[in-house]
Amino acid sequence: MWISHGFYAEEKLVGDLASMSTSERIKAIQKMPETMRKKREIRNKVLREIAKKSRPGRTRLSCCTQPLQGARVSCRRLGNSFSECFHQLRIFHKALKIIGAEFGTSVLSYFIFLKWLLTFNIFSFLINFSFITIPQFIAAEPNNLSFTGLELITGAGYFQQTVLYYGFYTNATISATKNGPSYNMQLAYFFTVGIYFLICFLILLFSMAKSFCSNFINPQTYSGNASKLLCTWDFNITHERAVKLKQKNLSTQIKEDLMEVNREVVTFSVQERVARIVIHLASWAASLGTAVAACTGVYFLCINNLELFVNGHTNDLESQAAMLVLPVVASLLNTLIPFFYSWLGHLERFQTPGHHIYVTIIRNIVLKMSVVGILCYYWLSVVAASESQCWETLIGQDIYRLVVMDFIFCLLGSFFGEFLPRVVGTGVSGGPGRPEFDIGRNVLDLIYAQTLTWIGSLFSPLLPAIQTIAFSLVFCVKKVSLRMNCQPPRKVWRTAQMTTSFMFLLFFPSFLGVLSVIGVTVWRLKPSAECGPFRGLSFMYAAVSEWIKTLENFADSRWVAWIYYNLITSELFFFILSTIAL
Repeated sequence: MWISHGFYAEEKLVGDLASMSTSERIKAIQKMPETMRKKREIRNKVLREIAKKSRPGRTRLSCCTQPLQGARVSCRRLGNSFSECFHQLRIFHKALKIIGAEFGTSVLSYFIFLKWLLTFNIFSFLINFSFITIPQFIAAEPNNLSFTGLELITGAGYFQQTVLYYGFYTNATISATKNGPSYNMQLAYFFTVGIYFLICFLILLFSMAKSFCSNFINPQTYSGNASKLLCTWDFNITHERAVKLKQKNLSTQIKEDLMEVNREVVTFSVQERVARIVIHLASWAASLGTAVAACTGVYFLCINNLELFVNGHTNDLESQAAMLVLPVVASLLNTLIPFFYSWLGHLERFQTPGHHIYVTIIRNIVLKMSVVGILCYYWLSVVAASESQCWETLIGQDIYRLVVMDFIFCLLGSFFGEFLPRVVGTGVSGGPGRPEFDIGRNVLDLIYAQTLTWIGSLFSPLLPAIQTIAFSLVFCVKKVSLRMNCQPPRKVWRTAQMTTSFMFLLFFPSFLGVLSVIGVTVWRLKPSAECGPFRGLSFMYAAVSEWIKTLENFADSRWVAWIYYNLITSELFFFILSTIAL
């Protein structure tokens, strides 16, 4: 009796769905608390029911209508199949669920940010490779240098005569056949880099706005722990392991909300307040002094580094090792000093973990952006004015070595900052136990690495591919190190706004600073006379000016010249545009 009742109920459901419009039917099926397999069965029954109802009038349909209906259904099924496949192929999706369930949203925010940067660099690589590197393969000359293996670390030698660096690219117009279409490499290089940074700007703005809206304007769809318990369970989850993971994740979220609600306000006496202020001031003085000392050391090392390579450059082992002095010292300072900042944060004893993390992030951003600023000043003011035959390639090699060394020291940071403290903390009786994951230090490592990649995109178009590999390995190593060596935060706290803060720090000062560096390079510095696509020009932007002058001779293209002279080069236009934007 129960089986027949269920059968008739399902038949009624199929009939009701068949009478709906297509959009209403799709939404109704999506909202059903059933598994995906059951939803597919119901959808197929509905489609068969619709086909039966339309069969008597099928003879009235024209010969073109039937194929169109079949094609529409096939396309819908194909789209559903592709969406299911892409859902399964989402990188690191399962790992993020496990991390969020075991360590909370504070640690999870780091891995979400890392995944976002990873996909961002994949997109960057595809743009540069498609419009700059592939055309260069047609006009590429054979590389006569031998590969020794040291190039993987130094970036010099064999790599110097490859598409990895700016100096290898031609300034000629490329054509695959004698009378075929041509490809202007100067314009392709300029517009690809320019459009790439414009897309980055828009993506960052959109990501910040989306994160701000979801975390500040509409913090939660369900506010309150009762709503979380009663309204947020996903009834499509049927696998036992997935159910346990979802339960653990929900439990962690409720703990974070309860900790936020029940947070105690600690009152201090006058003597304790004075002591805390003195400790804070001393910590800030120590952190700023350390940053100034590090920047001073990096600057003098840069000057010696340039004299070494410009005056006497050879390919022997000693010269190869000397190339690594600057990136090793810079990476060593960027790795060791943040540990000192973390120790200062523990010494200050902030009331909440959030205050500790944000203060650590500010100190690290001052250090790392100051070091990057010193390096950019060295590249644009010293290297660009040197006697080097191809100063753009020299800068690209410096940035390549910095990216590689930063990746190596990032892995060493996991060993010395997470593995060894776990061995010491758990091996000694009465020890502190497993360490907590240092979010502030690790996030600033990512922002520093991405800043180098953005700067290097002009001088080494394939650098985003190298950073993609590095970020993929960092994600895997950090995930394993987190689960093996670290413990969940002792004080559980909600960090919904932290991802927005990471996006903002990536936008300012990182991305806006990179735009200023690229702007000075393109509009103010004279390109090398013997290498690169802009050789022989007074500055890189002159390629666009000469192209516009050429278009003035063609009547069909004069509208492009009008836009250039009346909009692109007009200060009034950009003033009006900025006024509207603000």
